[in-house]
Amino acid sequence: MNYLLIDTSNQPLSVALMQDDEVLAEVNNDKKVNHSVQLMPAVQKVIERSHVEKRAIDRIVVAEGPGSYTGLRIGVTVAKTLAYSVNAELYGVSSLKALAATVKNIDKQLLVPIFDARREAVYAGVFKKQGDTLEVVFEEQYITINDLNRYLNNLDEEFLFVGIDAVKLKDFLNGEVLEMLPKASSMRTLIAESADIKTFTPNYLKLSEAERNWNNQHSKR
Repeated sequence: MNYLLIDTSNQPLSVALMQDDEVLAEVNNDKKVNHSVQLMPAVQKVIERSHVEKRAIDRIVVAEGPGSYTGLRIGVTVAKTLAYSVNAELYGVSSLKALAATVKNIDKQLLVPIFDARREAVYAGVFKKQGDTLEVVFEEQYITINDLNRYLNNLDEEFLFVGIDAVKLKDFLNGEVLEMLPKASSMRTLIAESADIKTFTPNYLKLSEAERNWNNQHSKR
């Protein structure tokens, strides 16, 4: 089974091509370049490096959110288009859970991947590592940093913040921080049911500012 895996949910970009559990090729970077410019060349690169024909891809896995609105739209749109064009199954995976899954050989049981949502808030979830699996302890959500700190400090377990945004916000987080970039290959073990290509959409968790403004304006009429 050949898997094409795509994560453009935040500033870093990661694309991988796997055959069953083996990573044939992977591209990871943290350059501040629009994903609309980077993504297709990265997809082409992993296909060429892995020597797998595009039409031999059986499943396409994409980070579905939360994260950057633009990044999510680009990743999901490309994943849907490719899945349709090569007749592959489409799978969506939580961006936060995918980031937590990149952490290996850490003795902290609770992993707290976070993305900066600005205005002293983050997208966050809490996962307990059980061998190679991740158990959801705290459902991923949009939450203020203060509320997240308060929740974690009330737990009777050690925890570790994960991600490059965790490093950026470390002065506001009450706990240890691990700098970690997403790796698309980590999503392979997280897939569950396949998605409907036509109706699949990103999981934003929170309306964009433009959408909130539009709703506020129209609710007053």
